[in-house]
Amino acid sequence: MSLKLYGKDPLKMFEDVLNEKVSPFFSSMIAPAFKVDISEDDNAIFIEADMPGMKKEDVKVSMEDDVLSISAERSQSEEEKKKGYHRIERSWGSLSRSFTLGDNVDAEKIEASYDNGVLKITVPKVEPKPKAGKEIPVK
Repeated sequence: MSLKLYGKDPLKMFEDVLNEKVSPFFSSMIAPAFKVDISEDDNAIFIEADMPGMKKEDVKVSMEDDVLSISAERSQSEEEKKKGYHRIERSWGSLSRSFTLGDNVDAEKIEASYDNGVLKITVPKVEPKPKAGKEIPVK
């Protein structure tokens, strides 16, 4: 016998609220991010991020150690004045995603371009440098 509350499994109580198809407002509050496609071949890793409505100046790409970070900040304001009412709507927010790429990439030759709401990043691969082993004496 399973426990149900109002015809719903209590463990799935928030499923509809958090489901992006049902409530994009709530899902965006919990995990504000943008969609990313990642692919690779023998020579490079390719990242495409959908960032509609963002300006190129608001998008930043950085690489530190073996972590590639993409961040953007959006602020938008809309004002409407008509006879009898005055409406102002503002939206703003920061979005970011980070990816651990490993030590087989050439951080100096990463290229990024932004066109029509899509950020494209190409991360060239290199042969990983073998790490020198070290023998540790047992005491």
